[in-house]
Amino acid sequence: YGVKWIFYFLAIIVVLIAGVFVTVHFSTHPSNDRTWNTDQEILPYAEIKDSLVSLHNIRNFSYASTTSYTPSYYDKTFDLNKIKKVWYIVEPFSGIPGSAHTFLSFEFEGDQFVSISVEIRKEEGETFGPIKGLFNKYELMYVIADERDVIQLRSNYRKDLVYVYPAKTTKEKAKALFLDMIERANFLKDNPEFYNSITNTCTTNIVKHIDKITPNKVPLLNLRILLPANSDKLAYELGLIDTELSFEDARTRYFINDRAEKYANDPAFSVKIRAVR
Repeated sequence: YGVKWIFYFLAIIVVLIAGVFVTVHFSTHPSNDRTWNTDQEILPYAEIKDSLVSLHNIRNFSYASTTSYTPSYYDKTFDLNKIKKVWYIVEPFSGIPGSAHTFLSFEFEGDQFVSISVEIRKEEGETFGPIKGLFNKYELMYVIADERDVIQLRSNYRKDLVYVYPAKTTKEKAKALFLDMIERANFLKDNPEFYNSITNTCTTNIVKHIDKITPNKVPLLNLRILLPANSDKLAYELGLIDTELSFEDARTRYFINDRAEKYANDPAFSVKIRAVR
């Protein structure tokens, strides 16, 4: 009887949790009309005409610390025909094993870089919690930013480890990936969505974009997608990292914190953090 009652008790707990989840899911609605943190207050968007993509509200903050910064934005037009490379950035977190933030940077001719980072859109004073992220507590946003902003925030101010890997892809697929992410940013500007810690995260969104271009290349149901601190190793195993080095040597080669500190104020920051040791 003891085992049977334990089973019944666990079943009741599961039903209650599922009930709470369903209630929250259907009783709350995402919104773009809240009091947002300053760094996520302004949504980016783009105008697309033929091969030209005019990005508006590219974030370019100057940081004194993680909480003290000078807001700045700019607009810039990129020619899809001049895209050169895609870079995969991984920022492992301390505290929660396996957790990390991931995002992409796109390189264009003339040493031009722009980053796209899928993030929760924090309200004023709000902090992230993975459990809360299951219950429609955060909206989702695509931060389109100057690479110096999003990399230095993580490497120089948060003091997190940051790895910047060259992705192995074709120019046509790089163009399609960039355009697909930009179109999603445009969609979210008028159609807000909730972040979800399992199904709608930084890494799952990257995988979904890749899947549109190269179906079934990356398995969405993989622990290293849910906990993406080792998603770089998964990408390496799938042949998505453009290197002939061993994974251990590649992780050393593409670790950029020391260079990010050294070249923090260099106009060629993005080029020099990628410099060969």
